[in-house]
Amino acid sequence: MAPVTTGQKKSPKSRPSARPLKRKRDEEDLDNLIQQVQDINVRESDYDTFARLPLSQPTASGLEASHFKNLTDIQKKGIPHGLKGSDILGAAKTGSGKTLAFLVPVLENLYRKRWTDLDGLGALILSPTRELAIQIFEVLRKIGRYHTFSAGLVIGGKSLQEERERLGRMNILVCTPGRMLQHMDQTAAFESDNLQMLVLDEADRIMDMGFQSTVDAIVEHLPKERQTLLFSATQTKKVSDLARLSLRDPEYVSVHEAASSATPSTLQQNYIVTPLPEKLDILWSFLRANLKSKILVFFSSGKQVRFVYEAFRHMQPGIPLMHLHGRQKQTVRLDITNKFSATKNSCLFATDVVARGLDFPAVDWVIQLDCPEDADTYIHRVGRTARYERDGRAVLFLEPSEEEGMLKRLEQKRVVVEKINVRQKKQQSIKNQLQNMCFKDPELKYLGQKAFISYVRSIRIQQDKEVFKLNDLPLEEFSASLGLPGAPKIKFLKGDNAKSLKNAPRQAVSSSGEDDSDTEAKLRKNAVKTKYDRMFERTNQDVFADHYAKLVDDGNNGEVKKTQNVNEENDFLSVKRRLSDASSIDGESSENAMTQTSGQRKNAMAPLVVDSKRKEKLLKSKKKLLKLKDKGKKLVYDSEGNPHEVYELEDEAQFKQRGPAPSQQAKFLAAEQERLQTADLADKQAAKAKKKEKREKRKARERNAAESEELEEGAGAAILVPDEEFEGGVGEDAGFDAIAREDAVDEEGGREVPAKKRRKKWFEDDLGDETQSKHHKRRKHDDVTMQEPETLEDLEAMASGLLG
Repeated sequence: MAPVTTGQKKSPKSRPSARPLKRKRDEEDLDNLIQQVQDINVRESDYDTFARLPLSQPTASGLEASHFKNLTDIQKKGIPHGLKGSDILGAAKTGSGKTLAFLVPVLENLYRKRWTDLDGLGALILSPTRELAIQIFEVLRKIGRYHTFSAGLVIGGKSLQEERERLGRMNILVCTPGRMLQHMDQTAAFESDNLQMLVLDEADRIMDMGFQSTVDAIVEHLPKERQTLLFSATQTKKVSDLARLSLRDPEYVSVHEAASSATPSTLQQNYIVTPLPEKLDILWSFLRANLKSKILVFFSSGKQVRFVYEAFRHMQPGIPLMHLHGRQKQTVRLDITNKFSATKNSCLFATDVVARGLDFPAVDWVIQLDCPEDADTYIHRVGRTARYERDGRAVLFLEPSEEEGMLKRLEQKRVVVEKINVRQKKQQSIKNQLQNMCFKDPELKYLGQKAFISYVRSIRIQQDKEVFKLNDLPLEEFSASLGLPGAPKIKFLKGDNAKSLKNAPRQAVSSSGEDDSDTEAKLRKNAVKTKYDRMFERTNQDVFADHYAKLVDDGNNGEVKKTQNVNEENDFLSVKRRLSDASSIDGESSENAMTQTSGQRKNAMAPLVVDSKRKEKLLKSKKKLLKLKDKGKKLVYDSEGNPHEVYELEDEAQFKQRGPAPSQQAKFLAAEQERLQTADLADKQAAKAKKKEKREKRKARERNAAESEELEEGAGAAILVPDEEFEGGVGEDAGFDAIAREDAVDEEGGREVPAKKRRKKWFEDDLGDETQSKHHKRRKHDDVTMQEPETLEDLEAMASGLLG
C-alpha cells in the first residue's frame, strides 16, 4: 500500500481556474467605480488630490508615475463634471492645467464603458497648432500608459497614406482641424459614428486662425449623442457661438472671473515705451545683459523672425539662438521645440504659433518686441512663463503711438502692466553693424527688406486702428535701423485716395473756383497729370518747334491759335486737323463721338457732318460703323413656339399674383435645394454603379486570365504549322510561310480553343481574289528566277528575264 503524503498536489481537474475569478473581481471593481462616480456631488466637491477622486487603477497609476498629485483650480471644478458625462465650457488662465482637466475624463469614460479596439474611435481631441497637439499627445501617453487603448496623433506635415493605414484602429485621436477633415472626406476606413467624446482645446485660437468652417464641417460628421468639452483661456463671441451650436446644457467652469487679474499672480509684467527704430538696439542690449536666462521673443511675422535670427546669429550675442515660425517644416518645428524645452539658457525668436498652450519649462522672460493684436493675444503670450505657480517676467515693447490704446485694452481685461525705463548707459547701438552686414551680404539685405514689408503689412491689416496707426510710424528711420539703405517701396503706402486722384478730371484745379493760392497749389500738386499737361506747363516754350504753336492756347476767349504755314505740306510734323469748340473731340473718346453721331441720326435725323480728318477716318472703320447699325434682339422660343427676348422682364401684375417676393424667394430656394439634393443622390448612385461595373470587369478579366493560363499550361507551348498553299513549306521560306499558332485542342472535350490573336499573313489583306492570285504568281516567278544558275544557259536566261 503506497504511503499518502500531505504535500501531494491536486489534479488539474480539481483545481479551480483563476481567470474567471479575476474577471469577476474586475467586474465588481468596475461596478463600484461606476457607483462612486454617480455619487459625486459636483456642487460640494472638495477634492484636493487625484487620490481622492474616483478613478480607475490604470489612470491612478499613470498619474502617480507622471508625478501628478495635487489638483489645480480648473481641475477641481472640471474633472467631476467630466466624469459624470456633462458637457463643459471651461475658461481658465494659461498654465492652469487644462490639459489634464479633459484627458482624465476621456480615459475614465472610455474605461467605464469597456471600450476596446473593436469599438472604433471613442474620443477626438482638436488642437489649433501642431505643437500643442504633440504636447497633448505626450501627456496622454504618460498618464495613459497602463491603459489598453490605442491612441494616435494626426497632424499635417506627415505622410497621409501612413495615417490612413492606422486610422481605423485608433480609440483616441489628437489632431489638428485641417488634417482631420481631410481624413473624414477622403479616408474610407475612418468611421466616427460611435464617437463618445469631443474635446476642443484653445477653442478661441481655433476660431481666430480661420478654422471655423472646418470645425463646423467636422462637427457635422460626428454623432449628435456625445459628450463635448470646450476649453479656452479667453471667451470670445465666436467661442460662444460654437458652444451654443455644439454643447447641450453645458456646465460653465471658470476659475479667473473673480480674480483681480487674468494673468497669474506670480507674473511680473512691465512695458517699455521706445521708438520703432530703437527696438533692435534694446533687444540686443537685453540679450547681452541676460546670457544666463531662458528667453522667448515674440514678433508679428515670420520674415521678421528669420531676419533678426540671421542678423543676431552673425553678431553672436553670447547666448544660443533659435527661431520658430509657421513656414518651417514640421520636423524642424518639432526639433526646435524639443531643443528649447530641454535647454536652460537660450533665446527663441518666434511668432504667435507658439503663443497658445505650449508648455516650455522654466521660461524666465517673455519679450513682446511687436505689440500684440489684442489683449487676449497678450495674455496668451505672457502665459508661456509663470506656469504652475512658478515665477516669471514679461516685457512689452510699445511705440509711442501705441501706448495709450494698448494700455486701455489691457485695463479692460484686468491686466496691470507697470512702466519701466531703459538705462541709456547700458544700451548698445547695432545700426552700423547691420548696415555693414547688409552691404556685404545681399541675402541678408533681402531678408531685411522682406522683414520691413511684412511688419508694415501686419500693422496695416490690424482692425484696431486706435492702437495701430501706420501713418504715425517713422518708417524711414525704421528701415535704417534694419541696415537697409532706404525704405522699400510698398504699393499701399501711397494712400487710400490714390485711385480717386487718378480718376479726377484734368481741370479740377481750374474749376475749383478757389482764390486761395495755397489751396490751388496743393490741388495742382496732388492732381494726376498726363504727359501733355506736363508739356504745356513748361516755362521754356520757345524751344519747341513750329508745329507746337498750332496746339497752344493763346488765351483769346478759348479760341485755338491757327497758325498756317505756306509750306504746310512740306512740314516734318504737321497737324492735319482743325480744332474748334463745336467739332473738337479731344476731350472725348472715339466711342463717345460715335455715340453722339448715332444719336443725331436716330433722333434728329440730321445730316452727318464730317468736319475733321479724324472723324472721316473713324467713319471708314468697319468696327466703328457696327455701333451705328441696329444689332437686333436675341430671341428664344418657348415650348409653344412663341419668341421671347433673352432678358425679357415678367409682367409686374403676374409677379404679384403669385405672392410676396420673400415667399417666392423661399419657395425658389427650397425647390432648388431639393433639385440639387436629388441630383446629388443620382450622381452618387451613378458613381457607385460605375465603380461596381469597373470592379466586375476587373474580376472578369482576372478570371479569364486565370482560365487562359490554365489552358496554356494544359495544352503546352505553341506549335509551328506550315502553310500548305506554298510549295516551299517551312523549310524553304519560314519567314513567310510559317506562323506561331496558339490554337490548342482541349484534351477532354476535343474541341478547338481559338487563339488570342493570330498574325495576318502577307497575302491576307483587302485585295480581291484576282489580285491575290497575281501576287501569288509573282511570288512563284520570283522564287523560280532567283534560284542559283548552274550553267551558262541558265545565267543567260536569268539575265534576259531581268532585262525584261
